[in-house]
Amino acid sequence: MEQENNILTVTQLTNLIKTLLEGSFSSVTLMGEISNYRPSGQGHLYFYLKDADSVISAVMFRGNAASLKFTPKDGMVVQVRGRISVYNQRGNYQIIITSMEKAGTGAIMEMLEMRKQKLAAEGLFDSKNKKKLPFFPDTVGVITGANTAALRDILNVISRRNPKVNVTILPAIVQGEDAAPTVIRQIRTANAYKMCDTLIIARGGGSLEDLLPFSDENVVREAAASDIPIISAIGHDTDWSLCDFACDVRAPTPSAAAELAVPVLTEFTETIQWYKNDFIHKITDSLSRLRLTLRTFTPQNLELYFRNIEQPYLNRFDDAVRSLKDSMQRIVEEKKQTVAKCIQDLENCNPQTIFDRGYSMVTTADGKILRDASTLKSGEILTIRPAKGSIQTKVL
Repeated sequence: MEQENNILTVTQLTNLIKTLLEGSFSSVTLMGEISNYRPSGQGHLYFYLKDADSVISAVMFRGNAASLKFTPKDGMVVQVRGRISVYNQRGNYQIIITSMEKAGTGAIMEMLEMRKQKLAAEGLFDSKNKKKLPFFPDTVGVITGANTAALRDILNVISRRNPKVNVTILPAIVQGEDAAPTVIRQIRTANAYKMCDTLIIARGGGSLEDLLPFSDENVVREAAASDIPIISAIGHDTDWSLCDFACDVRAPTPSAAAELAVPVLTEFTETIQWYKNDFIHKITDSLSRLRLTLRTFTPQNLELYFRNIEQPYLNRFDDAVRSLKDSMQRIVEEKKQTVAKCIQDLENCNPQTIFDRGYSMVTTADGKILRDASTLKSGEILTIRPAKGSIQTKVL
């Protein structure tokens, strides 16, 4: 009877398992190999994750799948994060994935982020150090794999936009352990021999591991130290490498790099032709106006013109002369009056003038002027000097 009371339905058991699993494994991280990959038309991804001994069903819904930077495929080892869920209708458990990356990508990203911070702290990515691309390069250098789609795209774009631009191809290994040294060597070669005006470093798209040579520290330093402006075209739109930050310009694709490096010749020549026509039009218009103006410059018109200019100055000169004469006359009269007054003052101070009015000067025998009669003695001889002559007298 006790056993009968503990009898569960399949649904009840499944719900118990579902509650237990989903509560215990709300967030798990798994690593495994993708198997039986089946994307749906609605954008959901269905597949299995397996290792050597076990397998688990996996689903990644459209909203999370849209953020993937790669296309999953069978045999690919990935690292996923999600939660465990039980699919009631089939009675099996599965992992509902919220994020997925290639195995080892997390460690690589952490390493790249640390390297990026280190190089940024040294100033290798500063915008002030970026060089400006030449507007009309004579030669464009291309560092990329020989006979690759990236190279063909660049050559096609340059030949279409401006066939007069020379292209120097510096072939390099763009994947694997030997890639970084060859890229460094080609950057140095281009700079040492001044082989081009603009340098493009390019390769097609690939996984994060494929692009690692272009995040090599020595490659980044060499790109930052280049005297030749460099356009980085590593991978495609969503791909990136540390070289992108060190180069002077980043292009989303190799074709876009060629477009940035080379202007369209026809547009350039059309612009020059427009400026030429505009310049000729302006010069012709100016010459026409000058001819019309010169027609008025006859000898008679010139004489009248200069007289009109001269007359105001002559009037001003005559006015200045009259004003100067009046000022000088007034000053002379003032000075005459001053001199006359001085003469009058001098004449008034002249002793002879006093004598002429009937006054006389009396001196003693020793020539001293007599000012006080009480100082005289009887019998003393005095000399009286009127306006003319002199009189000697004796004090009685």
